[in-house]
Amino acid sequence: MTQSRGTGVFGGTFDPVHIGHLRTALELKSRLQMSCMRLVPCSITPHRAQPVTAAHHRLAMLQAAVAGEPGLVADDLELKRSGPSYSIDTLRKIRAEIGDTEPLYLCIGMDSLGTLPEWHCWQQLIDLAHIVVAGRPGWQLPSSAQMRSWIAAHRVRGLEDLCQFAAGKLLLLELTLLPVSSTQIRAALASGQSVRYLVPDPVLRYVEENGLYASAGTA
Repeated sequence: MTQSRGTGVFGGTFDPVHIGHLRTALELKSRLQMSCMRLVPCSITPHRAQPVTAAHHRLAMLQAAVAGEPGLVADDLELKRSGPSYSIDTLRKIRAEIGDTEPLYLCIGMDSLGTLPEWHCWQQLIDLAHIVVAGRPGWQLPSSAQMRSWIAAHRVRGLEDLCQFAAGKLLLLELTLLPVSSTQIRAALASGQSVRYLVPDPVLRYVEENGLYASAGTA
């Protein structure tokens, strides 16, 4: 059996966490043979609308969702930090925890790859971690010359190329990403529709018990 090695970081608002988030995190952890995948809910998002739900609720839902799943961890690192939730600060903190030799993987979607130049200190991210991009079948690379050049400089073809280094590489992985979004789930709950099987049962119970997302009690 191949020894598990490396730590993954998978961020988001998780408002609420759903099966798409969890399946992607689990598949990435398995494919990259990680020892741990940290799901990190953000506090203040630098590039998108702020979360609808209070941080303590989003964290509690995430903790309920990953309870009992070995290697998936709800990490409140960004919720405890003041100011915008910059990925570069998160990677610096985790790199300091795990040391310089263990592989660290920043896991993002193909849509995020296209906007990477808008991220704070984006070119330093790959100095601290590998960047792993999850794309749906038929994905296409960003069209800008800047990004295509950056991708070509860092891209590797497989896991074996990542394991030789602690950081510095880019891997594009094709996954069967589930077409589920937190926005759709919030809208369904607000209109009294059921979201069962779109979120784990413990998350749905938490939503109902805490009266989140308006008409969640009827879901």
